[in-house]
Amino acid sequence: MTASNPSPGFTTALVHADRRAGIEHGAIRKPIHTSVQYGFERVEDLIGVFQGTVKGGFNYARQGTPTTAALEARITQMEDGIGSITFGTGMAAICAVFLTLLKQGDHVVSSQFVFGNTNSVLGTLGQFGIEVSKVDVTSVDAVRTALQPNTRMVFVETLANPGTQIPDLEGIGQLCAERGLLYVVDNTITSPWLFRPKAVGASLVIHSLTKTIAGHGTALGGSVTDTGLFDWSRYPNIFPAYRSGDSRQWGLAQIRKKGLRDMGAALSSEQAHAIASGAETLALRVNHASATALRLATFLAEHPAVAKVHYPGLSDHPQHERARKLFKAGAWLLSFELRDANRLVEVINRLNVVIKATGLGDTRTLIIPVAPTIFWEAGAETRARMGIADGLIRLSIGLEDADDLIADLGQALA
Repeated sequence: MTASNPSPGFTTALVHADRRAGIEHGAIRKPIHTSVQYGFERVEDLIGVFQGTVKGGFNYARQGTPTTAALEARITQMEDGIGSITFGTGMAAICAVFLTLLKQGDHVVSSQFVFGNTNSVLGTLGQFGIEVSKVDVTSVDAVRTALQPNTRMVFVETLANPGTQIPDLEGIGQLCAERGLLYVVDNTITSPWLFRPKAVGASLVIHSLTKTIAGHGTALGGSVTDTGLFDWSRYPNIFPAYRSGDSRQWGLAQIRKKGLRDMGAALSSEQAHAIASGAETLALRVNHASATALRLATFLAEHPAVAKVHYPGLSDHPQHERARKLFKAGAWLLSFELRDANRLVEVINRLNVVIKATGLGDTRTLIIPVAPTIFWEAGAETRARMGIADGLIRLSIGLEDADDLIADLGQALA
């Protein structure tokens, strides 16, 4: 940042975020605060933290520490929001949004192409009397048709795992704004470097911080960011205890109290520090992995053993033009279908560089057969509806040299 350039770039702002906020003893990185309890000189301030009249204070680590707060500030900055809350995992963040903001009798419209564990949670909501309609969100008309008088929320992922379907993010955002609905967008795969959901009207943005933002496969975490676009004063499910002060903060207050204090899904300071360190290289990693993913997708699309490749950077992807318009690049996730599904195990076992493992967003490239693993519990009918073929293989592209990955996949497919 200079006099001629008062607004720093994405990575510059991210790398210096904690230092700009002020760090004790001249340290250039925020330290790890491991204390669970926090003391006060005056009991009035302790009371104020409990009642929300004193901002920025800490009382018990289940609701946050100085270390998690520093990470939350970085995420808020990245997503151009008004506040964020971190959780122990991405699934904890998703569950917190559903279970703290919805109640019996409510209705949710969700993408039918969601992550396997998210799909499982959506099924669980029915046991609490919350109705869920799963639709093809690549068309806003499907969402509009599914709306009911009791609909409270629309939930989508920016880039579906593993099929890479992209919702009509803009159209759904406009629809939610017209109807006063919560628009919840899981931005895990694309990350705020490639796409900011606030640009399409998202109310809340969810991340599994474990993946793109941390990027090194050594820390679990999740987050929820409020973009500031939703009018919480009109949302009927806010508890009376949180209907005071700035109404823009009501949603976050309820999610923090119910999702962290009551449910206990806290992120530790050690994990928060590891995630914050990984986040500093976000743009560099995503740019490299996206370029490699495009080269691999192109190679696989031309291979005779491959029936189909799912990657938004390819011109034949159904939402290719949408991806070009909204995203800086195609991201690091791709999947492909073998012509002969019976070769699934053989092909994967022949790989030497690519690691046979679940998980996403690591520095190392990971591979997994989709139908018999992460979507096995969903059942054949759900897999068919989601376009998951028996021969579908998912790749999470890491930081290896593209030529090495191409050579490894080439010899495995031969």
